[in-house]
Amino acid sequence: MSVLLVAALCGLGYRLVDLQVWRHKELGEAARNNTERTFIREPRRGDIRDVRGTQLATSIFVKTVIADPTIIGTNITVRLAVARTLAPLLEKSAADLFKDLTPVPKFNAYGVLKTNAYALLKSRVTFEKWEEIKTAMRHADLGVDETTLTNKLLKAYYRGVHTAAISTARADDQLRIYPNAALAAHVLGYVGVEEKESPIGAYRSTTGRDGIELVLNQPLTGVQGWLTTETDKRKNELAWAREQNVPSMPGRNVCLTLDAGVQLIVESELAEAWKEHTPISVSCIVVRPKTGEVLAMATLPNFNPNNVGATPVDARRNRMIADTAEPGSTFKIVVISGGLNEKLVTLRDPIDCEHGKFIFHGKPLKDHEAYGILSVEDVVAKSSNIGSAKVGIRLGEQRLYDYIRNFGFGARTGLPLPGEVNGILHPVKKWDGLAISRIPMGHAMTCTPMQMVMAMCAVANNGVLMRPMLIDRLEDDRGQVVTKYSPQPAHRVVSEETAKTLVVALKKVVSKDGTAELAQMKNYTVAGKTGTATKVEHGQYVNKYFSSFIGFFPADDPELCISVVFDEPKHGYYGGKTAAPVFKRIAERSAAYLKIKPDRGPDVSPLAGDQKPFTTAKKD
Repeated sequence: MSVLLVAALCGLGYRLVDLQVWRHKELGEAARNNTERTFIREPRRGDIRDVRGTQLATSIFVKTVIADPTIIGTNITVRLAVARTLAPLLEKSAADLFKDLTPVPKFNAYGVLKTNAYALLKSRVTFEKWEEIKTAMRHADLGVDETTLTNKLLKAYYRGVHTAAISTARADDQLRIYPNAALAAHVLGYVGVEEKESPIGAYRSTTGRDGIELVLNQPLTGVQGWLTTETDKRKNELAWAREQNVPSMPGRNVCLTLDAGVQLIVESELAEAWKEHTPISVSCIVVRPKTGEVLAMATLPNFNPNNVGATPVDARRNRMIADTAEPGSTFKIVVISGGLNEKLVTLRDPIDCEHGKFIFHGKPLKDHEAYGILSVEDVVAKSSNIGSAKVGIRLGEQRLYDYIRNFGFGARTGLPLPGEVNGILHPVKKWDGLAISRIPMGHAMTCTPMQMVMAMCAVANNGVLMRPMLIDRLEDDRGQVVTKYSPQPAHRVVSEETAKTLVVALKKVVSKDGTAELAQMKNYTVAGKTGTATKVEHGQYVNKYFSSFIGFFPADDPELCISVVFDEPKHGYYGGKTAAPVFKRIAERSAAYLKIKPDRGPDVSPLAGDQKPFTTAKKD
């Protein structure tokens, strides 16, 4: 007995030393982990709004519904009743829920048999839905008449099933909502949920994946808080043991320059154009030329950021800044403005358009009509390739290249959205002998629709190129302006006199003598330019087209500049026949919505105030 007692005391002593000394740190940490909890408090993500304060994206807090299978236990009837009660509310099958609610005994890391007390049923459940779930569980039929029960333990069991078996995780998640579905989707972007690590623990964070959500992710996110406290075995907080309680700081609200009303007009008209022409894509950008503010920006096909996974990846691409193509005749504003600015030509100067065929360096250059002598004004109005090429040849390679660069081509516009590309503009040393005759008509280089519309805005803005502006201000959660952004001029590209002179020719484009008669507005003078560019596939021009029209109004004091671009329209492909009518519908509806003051009546000629058209001219 003495030997046995000594051996038992020695074993007990060894065990005590092992637990209290050698494994003290490890077991102390394990004990704290069993009771002490740090909860990350994710801040509410800021809203994205239009310039008038209309919500375009917002966040609501949502619940994560969990179950404690140990409360339900092995009673199959009760488990099945709970599964059937929750199935329609959680939008899951009763069979899957029955499996989730089943207790599963397992050995933990210390070799102790434990039964799972936590089962995730569904995340991102709204507060309203959670109230429905609680009500349903309180009144659930568990397969027994509970009013007849006399056993106190059974009563406590069924009461626990009704009130404690189904609960929510302590930390709420966020659900990002886009109230207007696909409206301005390519500008807003979308979000995802990421698992992140921090010094105080892991947490789930809502993170921007594209668009403004990505670019301004940091100010939208805010600053996280945390709660350090102790819990009982049911994970209920012991308030007296709370150590730290740091509230989160909500994210900033981002107010864009977009106007939801104009955006809706644009998207509805693009939808009609899509039905009529069934193109690969159709896009539109609306800008205030004087400030560079983008009022609307849309492309079809688009997507619903509330359900990003339901649309192809290709539909999420912002074609207005990520896709490039040869711009075609809209680009002629660059070479003509250069010629005017250098005093090489005037609007009345005659250009011999060679009756539609011009041989340059042994290669023919053709017009869509067999024009003879045209004034520079008519070269623009009738969109003569040969006339534009001859102005470009007068400018020379280096001066032409410099004007192209000054108008913003070959470089990003700086629009605060991800995915913008430079376009292709080769340096002069890489030009072949034909480039000087092809680039003036919008070939042998590429640009994005955003670059092209900003170049037109520079003409409308008396020769000053503006940086495109998409963010108007940042506000805190109380609506106070934290940061206000202002229009930013980039530089002057041509003189004010040159810009106003070119506007005269651009107004003639939108007349019966020009290529865009269908863009005429009833109460406003319009200036603009059509474009019809042949597509390139595998290094060869094919019978497929980019069709476009870019115009601004009122022409002499512009309020809006609107670009409409089709990729492979059906039922006609000239920009004046496809894009110009869409421009007109968008412009007239936007003018009425924004209450833009008309500059002419229905009986006034669209060329009122212009110079008289050229009538007699000698050969170039």
